[in-house]
Amino acid sequence: MKKIVVVGAGNIGETIANMLAETGDFEVLVCDRDPSRLEGIARHPNIAIQVIDIGDAAALEALLKDRFAVLSAAPFHLTTRIAEAASAAGIHYLDLTEDVASTRRVKELAKDAKSAFIPQCGLAPGYISILANDLARRFDTLETVRLRVGALPQYPSNALNYNLTWSTDGVINEYIEPCEAVVEGQLTKVPAMEEREEFSLDGMTYEAFNTSGGLGTLCETYAGRVRTLNYKTIRYPGHAAIMKALLNDLNLRNRRDTLKDILEKSLPSTSQDVVVIFVTVSGYKDGRLVQETHAQKIYSGVIGGRQYSAIQITTAAGICAVLDMLASGALPQSGFVRQEDIVFADFLENRFGRHYASHQTSARHAA
Repeated sequence: MKKIVVVGAGNIGETIANMLAETGDFEVLVCDRDPSRLEGIARHPNIAIQVIDIGDAAALEALLKDRFAVLSAAPFHLTTRIAEAASAAGIHYLDLTEDVASTRRVKELAKDAKSAFIPQCGLAPGYISILANDLARRFDTLETVRLRVGALPQYPSNALNYNLTWSTDGVINEYIEPCEAVVEGQLTKVPAMEEREEFSLDGMTYEAFNTSGGLGTLCETYAGRVRTLNYKTIRYPGHAAIMKALLNDLNLRNRRDTLKDILEKSLPSTSQDVVVIFVTVSGYKDGRLVQETHAQKIYSGVIGGRQYSAIQITTAAGICAVLDMLASGALPQSGFVRQEDIVFADFLENRFGRHYASHQTSARHAA
């Protein structure tokens, strides 16, 4: 069995560990600095737990010795510490971060690495990048690539029309940090929470607005090859206006700890969620302007006898599929690996990627 370390014992870390352990092909060690979080990890013969302070570089490096890979399910600000420890230990590294600065550091570490460094392996960035690249490659020339993703409560019941479904730190970070985009063919940055739009899917109205990190490395890949490329987070209408008041009028963008405390003490979490994926690509094929759209909804469900939220399923399935493909030799074994380097069809055929395939509903339109 491949020996894997999962850093972070939250909902996503636990889901990753369970998915990998159930296959019988992976021996998983879950580590966290908080013993109470580790107590919630399901008991399984292929799962072990260990308390560790990630800030102790020597201890973390020793923990990673002789492992096949380390998967970071920790908050984004710990990403670089884990990546540096993986580099020192000479093992494969995968993460879920949407943080642009952290990914730049991971890319630097990968330059001369003898192991693979694969950041941004979750939903967005992650699956969304693999999907968008697959749609884009079908065109002779590209005009626009628009990516929209949201993890939403199925039954919104508060003014924000939102429940906490994943990392609060991650949500705040993507609402505040500048967003990469391609505008008129040029790689640029646009402000978060701006350029709000509305669209309908299956009779439901949504809003979407700029957020940071969802494109992964797609801007670098497609700059100069597409006129417009952008990413927006999907929410129910009304969410953006209230969040902008909190961030700007109350200046909570400069008091992240206060904002985190407010959100976590005011918004309940939920496992009754839905992930909405909406990707539209337009361009020319055989001289005709054509548009292709992939629309998809993924709901919470039961896997291996356990109930998981939609964001748990999509995020964990993404990184587990990439790890599985790496272990089988289907991906490069060294250096920096982009999500768009992964073949979409191969991803969906993977035993973990099938969690996406089972919910796949695509629509294609000529324009």
